[in-house]
Amino acid sequence: MANLSNTFSKVRIAFISGGIVWGLLITYLVHSFEFAWYVAFFDGSICTVLLGAACWLINNNLRYYQPGKDSYINLLFWCLALTAAATFGARWLLPFVVNNTAYTNFLIKSITIRFFTNFLAIGWMALISMIWYSQLDQKENEKRKVEAEKLARDAELYNLRQQLQPHFLFNSLNSINALIGFKPDEARKMIHQLSDFLRGTLKKDDQQQVTLTDELSHLQLYLDIEKVRFGHRLKTEISCDDKCETAILPPMILQPIVENAIKFGLYDTTESVTVSIRSEIEDGYLTITIQNPYDPKTARPRKGTGFGLSGVQRRLYLLFARTDLVETYADDNIFTTIIKIPQL
Repeated sequence: MANLSNTFSKVRIAFISGGIVWGLLITYLVHSFEFAWYVAFFDGSICTVLLGAACWLINNNLRYYQPGKDSYINLLFWCLALTAAATFGARWLLPFVVNNTAYTNFLIKSITIRFFTNFLAIGWMALISMIWYSQLDQKENEKRKVEAEKLARDAELYNLRQQLQPHFLFNSLNSINALIGFKPDEARKMIHQLSDFLRGTLKKDDQQQVTLTDELSHLQLYLDIEKVRFGHRLKTEISCDDKCETAILPPMILQPIVENAIKFGLYDTTESVTVSIRSEIEDGYLTITIQNPYDPKTARPRKGTGFGLSGVQRRLYLLFARTDLVETYADDNIFTTIIKIPQL
């Protein structure tokens, strides 16, 4: 709003400056016809004031009303009417101010050239005003569109985040319920871990990126909960290059993928499973690789279309407008997910 006010102030200064130059030019031209300076001054002043008033009217009109393609003829008539008012207004006023027969004859003879000169000036003002206010309207429309898109994007990001937890929370509560009877200490421990995890989740904001160190710390809370559920069957290997510790990424971007890896690795087997997480900085990207073993006969992860992966892909698209930041492939009973986070 302040920028728009400053812009209009500059336009007013330019308008006044142009009027002064125009008045001085007319004064000089009239004086060049061997009229006294005071006569030329009155001519230039009155003609400029009337022309300035006409230009202000056309400008102010176009500020609130933009003619359509079928209304340009109305704008032409409006310019002609203002031109006639400015020209013949000067023709009527100047003889009263300057009581000089020679000047009156000069004024009458020059009325045609004055009319067309005024028409050109008012026409140019109308054209410039129309373009200027059209651009302002376009910028305002684009601004509103961007704000609306941002609100929609934020809402979708929030919904995606909200969809991450229900089934995980349901499974965790079932595990707690199962542990209460014969392992109450483990159940209490799991409740505290779940509380810490959910508390950290509520504090997260997609617009505020976090460091990889913070993300891995929060992820460890989730893994601790899962290890209580699956016991010795779940093993994790996390390797992080020292250069990656301060790298930034969207919050909770890893949890759904790791959850996906645990789901496909553990749910259909009774053996122990190792989920590995590796990260490195490469070509301006934080590259994170998550791997887990799977049984191709039961897990079927070849397309990677679970909600965890599709939700992460959608979040990264909303945040970076890129569709190539998530890769998945399966090889030798190992399912691999690769995430690339641009380091801006």
